[in-house]
Formats: sequence, C-alpha cells, structure tokens
Amino acid sequence: MLLSFPARVTPDGTGFMVTFPDVPEAITCGATYEEALDMAADALATAMDFYFEDKRPVPEPSRLKRGQVLVDLPPSIGAKVLLLNEMLAQGTRNADLARLMNVRPQEINRLTDLKHPTKIDTIAIALKALGKRLELRLADAR
Repeated sequence: MLLSFPARVTPDGTGFMVTFPDVPEAITCGATYEEALDMAADALATAMDFYFEDKRPVPEPSRLKRGQVLVDLPPSIGAKVLLLNEMLAQGTRNADLARLMNVRPQEINRLTDLKHPTKIDTIAIALKALGKRLELRLADAR
C-alpha cells in the first residue's frame, strides 16, 4: 500500500530540480542529486495538502518512464490519500462518514487532516464504512 510517484531530476545550473508529472504542485531542488531526491519526498508530501484543502482527488501515479525515479509517499499519508480519493469518488462528506462510522464529525476532520497522526486501523475502518478494504502487502525494496 505504498503510493510511489514518478519524478524527473534534471540539472538546473546550480544543482538539481525535481518535478512530478502527476503532481505539478510538487517542485523542489537540491545542491546535489541525492539532496534533491531527499527534498523530493518532502515536496511530494507537502503537495498533498493542496489536494486535501481543495477537496480534489489526488491523481493516480503514472507508470515510470525512462529517465524518471520513483518517490514514495509515507504510508501514513498514502492511506489518507486513498481515503480522500474514495470519499470524493463516492461523494461522501466528512459528516456523512461520521454518521456511517457512528463517530463525532471532529474525529473525521482529524482523520482527513494530513498533519494529524492517525492509526492505520482507523483509516481501514473508515474505508470499510465506505465499502472498501485497505490491503497491505510486502514487496522487495528497489
């Protein structure tokens, strides 16, 4: 259950710039290639705030193309992205999900806040209330 987005790392004269074709809001740079990649993960996570604030679906990661690298979203953010996308797909508001889960609306507001730490179990329960199941799997490291 890891969301990994393709990124392009290009020299920009004084260092390296990182852009994401699927998430144009995520742009960063670094003095070295390695620093740029470290910054890329933060930029990608920060860009998710725009989607959550605007209540827009986060695009699915496209296939990796030649010359691109994959940058992972932290699993805690990835799970919330899956929840946001499903809520938007079903037209479910926070208040609706609160009713489905029989919890206070404030709990759902925290659940859909990227800055609030949420247990993965809670996200799985929310997705189940929407008729979905969160799946985790083990994969080889790249």
